[in-house]
Amino acid sequence: QTQLVESGGGLVQPGGSLTLSCAASRFRLDYYAIGWFRQAPGKEREGVSCISRNGGNTNYAGSGEGRFTISRDNAKNTVYLQMNSLKPEDTAVYYCAARPITVPGMCGWILSEYMHWGQGTQVTVSS
Repeated sequence: QTQLVESGGGLVQPGGSLTLSCAASRFRLDYYAIGWFRQAPGKEREGVSCISRNGGNTNYAGSGEGRFTISRDNAKNTVYLQMNSLKPEDTAVYYCAARPITVPGMCGWILSEYMHWGQGTQVTVSS
């Protein structure tokens, strides 16, 4: 059963922008902190950004800070990742994941702390 669904991926030129969406089904997203992760071919899955349950706290990995913005609209049960100034090295499958509030801390990069995962959306940055 699908719990989270990512959308918005595609092919963009270097320097372009893309907005990813993460929508929850079958549960209320406002019970969870949300993380965005990505995985390039042959590489480990890595954290990109995360946001606390109420949206008051956000974290960014070094590669995305200053270029990416995470936000959430709990009324729409959706989390967004706005990506600007995209680089070829940003090419990867992007996943959103839900971290229950029973886990201490606002959010983080520990994959095992995230209970629900989406199927991923492909982002390709190429000229």
